[in-house]
Parts: sequence; C-alpha cells; structure tokens
Amino acid sequence: MGRFADRVLARDLPLLDESRRGATVRFIQERVDDMPSLTRFGVVVISHVVDLIGRLIGSNRTMELVIGLPLPLLSEYPRLIRSLGFTFIWESWPDTTVDGDAA
Repeated sequence: MGRFADRVLARDLPLLDESRRGATVRFIQERVDDMPSLTRFGVVVISHVVDLIGRLIGSNRTMELVIGLPLPLLSEYPRLIRSLGFTFIWESWPDTTVDGDAA
C-alpha cells in the first residue's frame, strides 16, 4: 500500500516535501491497520493486487489505470488514500498549499 500511496500523493501534491509525504504514507498505513477486520482485509487484498499489477506493467501505468478506471472497489482505493492523506496533511501542516508546497 505504501508504494502506491506514495505515488498518488507525489502525483497530486508534487511539491510536498519527501519527509511529509513519508509521514503521510505511514499515517495511511496505520489507519488501514486500525480498520475493522473485514474492511481491512478488502483494502489489503486490493493493495496487493494493485502492487502486483504495478510490478508487471509499471507503477506509473498502474496508478493511471487504477485512478482512471471506474471499477467498483478498485476506484475507491485511490480515493481512500487521498481522503486519509489530504486530511492528515492539512491537519498536520495547515499552511500546505494545494500543490503540496509549505507556505
């Protein structure tokens, strides 16, 4: 999950400092670990499938594919990452601009 979350955040917030992005990815992973068991199982399965596809066709192509496909559950995966990540970023560093730069 971390590799995909890092790529999504780097794509959406290109000026976000690497240390902040790393802290955000860790936060996302911790929140997924705290999910109820059935929900966590589903997210972990999707993350492993996405990671496997990324290893086969490349991380960037996989990210664009997953973000662009309107498939149930799969399209919710980047939304989950964004919602957790963006909330953490703007709660932790409220001066962050929309491109991830520290104002």
